[in-house]
Amino acid sequence: MGLSTASVYPQNTEAAFRYAAELGYDGVELMVWAEPASQSIATVQAYSRRYGVPVLALHAPCLLISQRVWGSDPVAKLERSVHTAQALGAGTVVVHPPFRWQRRYAAGFAAQVAELEESSPVIVAVENMFPMRADTLFGRREGAVRRLERRGPGPALTAFSPSYDPTDTGFRHYTLDLSHTATAGADPLALAARMGAGLVHLHLADGRGAAHDEHLVPGDGTQPCVEVCASMVRSGFTGQVVAEINTQNARTTKERAEMLHRTLAFARKHLTEAAAPTPAGARHSSPEPPM
Repeated sequence: MGLSTASVYPQNTEAAFRYAAELGYDGVELMVWAEPASQSIATVQAYSRRYGVPVLALHAPCLLISQRVWGSDPVAKLERSVHTAQALGAGTVVVHPPFRWQRRYAAGFAAQVAELEESSPVIVAVENMFPMRADTLFGRREGAVRRLERRGPGPALTAFSPSYDPTDTGFRHYTLDLSHTATAGADPLALAARMGAGLVHLHLADGRGAAHDEHLVPGDGTQPCVEVCASMVRSGFTGQVVAEINTQNARTTKERAEMLHRTLAFARKHLTEAAAPTPAGARHSSPEPPM
């Protein structure tokens, strides 16, 4: 069970390693973004040694806010992500489908993903995203949730090419994100079934169906998180499960730790040990969050 370093934002990458060690996570998923430490192999290796927490996966810098991280060429950035993951001992790179305006990248994306997987031991797991919903203009929270419940996501545009659903293209490996399915108004169980044996990475979170990406603590939204976990266990899932929640509204360090602790406890309860192999020396207990 891993912790995304994005889950502690606005705290930094080192804080994520510290929370992972204190709470008993098995490792971290490194989000590469504007913070210089997240881009430095040497710095991340130092954090890993200091806190005894391995890097399980790396999230490529493909967010809108990280478009200039590691340069502006998305082809080169994905290649560098795989090489960085390998240097850190991470087994997986998580990447979003290309944006529609990245035409050259989009045209060669599937081929590049396949080639990178053939030439390295790192898995490239393409993540499901969500469309830009028209109801974003009419209220981001409760109103959007009620409209989604009544009639689905409604009119929407995708910023991704050819689709925000990577199964429309077809890849060898996938990341399933349960907050993104909420915003997309998609059925995560059906999407997991389409991903099939290619589902190797789960972003464990929740959502209520708001027009924006919520990344709630699992159990706090409307996604069938328990059922997804149970389905993965039944299918013999042996990939990685990573907590990717939003703790920006936490008022204190203790409150943030409690949110991260609840997510870990949820995962421990609903996933078997077989669902996520534990690195040697990892902690299995889930102690009380630090003060």
